[in-house]
Amino acid sequence: MAIRAVITDWGGVLTSPLNEAVARWLEADRIDADRYRAIMRAWVKAAYDGGGLNPIHGLEDGSLDPAEFERLLAAELLTIDGDPVVAEGLIDRMFAAFQPVEPMYAALREARAAGTRTALLSNSWGNEYPRDLFADLFDAVVISCEVGMRKPDQRIFRHAAGLLDLTPAECVFIDDIDHNVRAAEAVGMTAVLHTDPDTTVAALRELGAL
Repeated sequence: MAIRAVITDWGGVLTSPLNEAVARWLEADRIDADRYRAIMRAWVKAAYDGGGLNPIHGLEDGSLDPAEFERLLAAELLTIDGDPVVAEGLIDRMFAAFQPVEPMYAALREARAAGTRTALLSNSWGNEYPRDLFADLFDAVVISCEVGMRKPDQRIFRHAAGLLDLTPAECVFIDDIDHNVRAAEAVGMTAVLHTDPDTTVAALRELGAL
């Protein structure tokens, strides 16, 4: 079936890599990086592989207030001097170094110009989005905390396709997390694991989306 839509993640696809932003935040706030990584590995594993709820799961599906997530994460962290970490504004500081990846924005504009529909499908961490750009980029926007679902829940992929009045088989999905790519494929989407803009854009051209 011909590809009629491009559905893309935001953080790490339309922005510079998350690990780069986090590294700059850890350095700026003088946070014990090993402690942070140990905590986040456990939380991320539970969010994607575990059967129960945890702070990341709750933050992404909207059942946990971002301020409470900041409090929970800050309580687990220490600075390199052993001092507590300030909870208020933690999420904003964590993502402050995100930069737009212009080749990916250009690809979305090219796709729309070619008649391909576009959508954003993002797991929110309570972060700010450049919503002023959305009207020119997307035919639909799905933010996890606003719909009460999160990737890799297969329902959210079907929801995004439905907003475009398309079947999953008519959509290509882009994400930098393998769990989410596999979940999209499970509902019938073509999926691209994003590693760098050039590779992803080439994949979209090969699929006829540009």
